[in-house]
Amino acid sequence: MAAPAAPPEPAWTGLVLAGGRSSRMGRDKAMLPWRGRPLLQHMIELLAEAGATTVLVSGDYPAYAGIADTLPGRGPLAGLSSAAAQLDDGPLLVVPVDMPCLSPSLLRRLISAPAAPGVCFEGQVLPLRLQLDARSRACLAQLLSCGAAQRSLRALQSTLGFHSLPAPAQLLPGLRNCNTPGQWQELAV
Repeated sequence: MAAPAAPPEPAWTGLVLAGGRSSRMGRDKAMLPWRGRPLLQHMIELLAEAGATTVLVSGDYPAYAGIADTLPGRGPLAGLSSAAAQLDDGPLLVVPVDMPCLSPSLLRRLISAPAAPGVCFEGQVLPLRLQLDARSRACLAQLLSCGAAQRSLRALQSTLGFHSLPAPAQLLPGLRNCNTPGQWQELAV
């Protein structure tokens, strides 16, 4: 007798945070060339490959149906909040545009982690899985009304009580991001 089939994973949405000013890079990180296409396109495809049913872009990128921040200049939380306003409740996997070495298997670890208000890897702010619901939306709104020092993804993780997953050593290179031309050169070689 065959073993029963595993239940299908619930549908989830992917979000690429790409609304920053790229000031340390000196040019738009989302449009940096990565393996023959813009980095933003790579990150969109990565989320789709990991299993996202829908992928959104946070940032003013009309060619990618990007969602501009409703509160410009307030950092990643504003981008996350602007996107969340257009989504139904459910799991949201958030990646930064500047983490090109992420793998679908690493992202699937976040998606398949036990239910929690949110999940991230130990010592990492991004990528993260957020359960969009009334509580997370209220937390986003509250943090966005705070001063810059309290308005962070770390504050969101702390306030909601995110679960931290260990990041196996062999997967740590996938969690490197690139904020400067030097970091980009190291990754793009």
